[in-house]
Formats: sequence, structure tokens, C-alpha cells
Amino acid sequence: MSAKSRTYQPQKVSAALVAQSEAVRDVVHRLTESDLERPTRLGSWRVRELVTHVSLALSQLLPVLDAPEVDGPTLPLAEYAALAGTMAEFVDTVTTEKAASGFAGPAAELAATFDQSLDAVRGVLDKLADAEPDRRVTFLTGHPMLLTDYLVSRLVETVVHADDLADALGLDAFPHDPQALAAVSRMLADALAGQVPGGAVELRVPPYAVVQAVPGPKHTRGTPPNVVETDPLTWIRLATGRADWAAAVEAAEVSASGERSDLREYLPVLR
Repeated sequence: MSAKSRTYQPQKVSAALVAQSEAVRDVVHRLTESDLERPTRLGSWRVRELVTHVSLALSQLLPVLDAPEVDGPTLPLAEYAALAGTMAEFVDTVTTEKAASGFAGPAAELAATFDQSLDAVRGVLDKLADAEPDRRVTFLTGHPMLLTDYLVSRLVETVVHADDLADALGLDAFPHDPQALAAVSRMLADALAGQVPGGAVELRVPPYAVVQAVPGPKHTRGTPPNVVETDPLTWIRLATGRADWAAAVEAAEVSASGERSDLREYLPVLR
């Protein structure tokens, strides 16, 4: 299925966003003062900055949902993935300044701030269960997006950063919401298909996504000559630059067969 044809149900996406955010909240409430100073794989960010960013991302849901719509074509999710990297410097500056300004101080205060952000949007997300699929919102860059697509982009934030948090804290696993993992895996697979269109390689992320990408002969019948298969979390890490392609293949976290199956030059799809 291509990035252009993928649709999401607002009820499922809203429920997944709440469930995934609640899983993050549970971890945030267990953080200690020393945990907040732990480094993360996100450059200079410590756990403090990471949690501050997720809290800010949640708090931004309300103004985005309340803002008036603007004219123009809606931004597809595949194009959002390409655009997200252009906001990295702005996001880093805002997050670092907020963390340094006392936006959230000690661990208990940081947890309380996170609670306020999540509780403020829960009621809104519950109401969105009956929203029209073609409702539009205005993204922070000024681009209009379909409501459900915008909420999927917020799922990407919560799933990817929950994995960042688990990595920083040395957790063996994080209780990701299955629907959240499904939506993010599909969105990032579709982003690859949109950014590198073609039919030479079949990417499989069972049980959530199968797409064809990369220029070359298109597969139509039988066993594809070029197949990449991996699990959802490994794919999410590869697609967002958290994992190295060669290392993932060496560790057998990725199965890549066929002369065109090396995807490293196309990754990450979201920076």
C-alpha cells in the first residue's frame, strides 16, 4: 500500500496516542533526580530535556487543534517525514531553553508538569473519536494536515521518544501500545515508499506493514527478488536514525536478500 492511499481511523489513532502517552507517564513518575541527568542518544539532551520535549509536544496539541484552518493542499504524512528534519534546530532550542528555565525542576515537579500536559489533551482526544476524517488542522510550520494524519505524527513523537527514554534508562523493554507501534511502523514504511518510489524492493515489517520501494524492476508475482524484513522497533529505529543499517544486519535484526536490498543510502526517512 502506498503512502498516498493509506488512511487512519481517528478513533483508533486517538486511543493509541492516549495509551502510548500513559505508558510514558508511568515511566516519568518513576524517574529519580539522577535519572534526569542521564545522557540520551539525542546529542546534548539528557533525560530531563527528553521528557521536557515530550511534555511540550503534548501541550502543543491544544493550540494546534484550536487554530483556524488555512487554505492550501494538505501535507501528506510522507512529506511530513521529510519536513520534520528542518525543524530540528528550532525544537532543540525551545526544549533546551525550557529545561534550563525551570519549566520543570525536580523529578516530582517534572512528573507533575507532564501530568498537566497529558491531562489537558486527554479530554480533547476523547472527543475527537467522532471527528470527521477530513477535518483539517494547521501544523506548526503553517502546513494544513488532515486531523488523523497530524495525530499519527504525534504518535511518532511518543513512540520514538519512548524508545529513546527506554534506551537512556537501560530498560530491557518499553510497554508500547500495539496500535501505536502499528501506526508508526506503517507511517515510516510509507515514508520510505514515498521518498524512494519504485518496486524493486519489498519492505516487510510484520505484522504491520508491507511496501514496495526503490527504483528498478517492479515485482508482481512469486517471491520478490529483493526483500527486507525486520521487526517494528528495529524498523522504527532505522527509519529515524537511531540504529545503524550494517549493525542491524550483522546482528540479524534485519534480513536483507537480493542485490538491491541494501537500504542504508535511503535512511533515515525521518530525522
